[in-house]
Amino acid sequence: MKRRDFITRIGAVTLATGGALAAAPAVHGAGRRFRWKLVTTWPPNFPIFQEGVKHFARQVRRMSGGRLTIQVFAGGELIPPLQTFEAVSQGSVEMGHGAAYYWAGKIPAAQFFTAVPFGLNAQGMNAWFYSGGGLELWREVYAPHRLVPFPMGNTGVQMGGWFRKEIRSVADLQGLKMRIPGLGGKVIAKAGVNPVLLAGGEIYTALERGTIDATEWVGPYHDLRLGLYRAAKYYYYPGWHEPGPTLELIVNKEAWEKLPKDLRLLVENTAMATNLWMLSEFEARNLEALQTLKDKYRVQVRAFPAEVLQGLRRFTAQTLEEEAGKDALFRRVWEHYRAFQATHDAWSAISESAYAQARKT
Repeated sequence: MKRRDFITRIGAVTLATGGALAAAPAVHGAGRRFRWKLVTTWPPNFPIFQEGVKHFARQVRRMSGGRLTIQVFAGGELIPPLQTFEAVSQGSVEMGHGAAYYWAGKIPAAQFFTAVPFGLNAQGMNAWFYSGGGLELWREVYAPHRLVPFPMGNTGVQMGGWFRKEIRSVADLQGLKMRIPGLGGKVIAKAGVNPVLLAGGEIYTALERGTIDATEWVGPYHDLRLGLYRAAKYYYYPGWHEPGPTLELIVNKEAWEKLPKDLRLLVENTAMATNLWMLSEFEARNLEALQTLKDKYRVQVRAFPAEVLQGLRRFTAQTLEEEAGKDALFRRVWEHYRAFQATHDAWSAISESAYAQARKT
């Protein structure tokens, strides 16, 4: 297709979409307006995370012509952060934003919808959700809880964490107290680490005082802002435990079904756009922050030794098998996930991975 024809077609689609949205109120009898509340698990003004949710709410209000207005509350402003799931499920609020692995105590299988150690990266997670059946499976898992989930945000591959001492072997992990959630915590426990759960606001103080010996957080942009470089010297990569953590938008099922179809479509597509926006922000900001950590604060950025990663991969396989033995739904989701990952990895080997290797050589 010629470039001029392509641009013409894109312009036509944009105009048609805009016209459809403009016409939607009349078509769907939009005299009714909806005022919803959205609670998050994030602190107020938390960069990218909370910013992304506010961005989503603004876009929905603007594109709906004010028919759907969403008031956003940070964690603790309306309800405690980790009660988001219950609040939306019970209908106390219409929407929530967080990460599915926060609800592992209720639904162990939910962890697959955030991140799996040595699992899919952000590109793979999006492919699984949007084109590989992952989203349908996610909605099936959440249906008994009266929730409709959507992917809305991703950090990309995270860093492996901050350590107060150098890690040369698996033996160096033994006895450490490390803040690390989810399946990653269960995996690293097999290496002799004592996983600790701490809220973001407690991490720096615990690391600085030696209450913990290591922590993972997000990536350079957020880690720099939290000041973790002042409490630990060694910064390890890659983030084997969270290679492509997806964030979630959850909507109360009864509230969702009351929305006109055009507003449902608007919410779904705005969530997808926000998913891209948040990942793009992380990709754009992390390297600059990493350079600041290295050049200004003299942080020692280290790759995990091959022996350590090999051990963690072995422990990951053991952990997933053990968890699958405890919960039939966990096993079902795991089998679906790993079947897609095998396909994705095989394609990546001759596409993304091969290209990355070709650039090096």
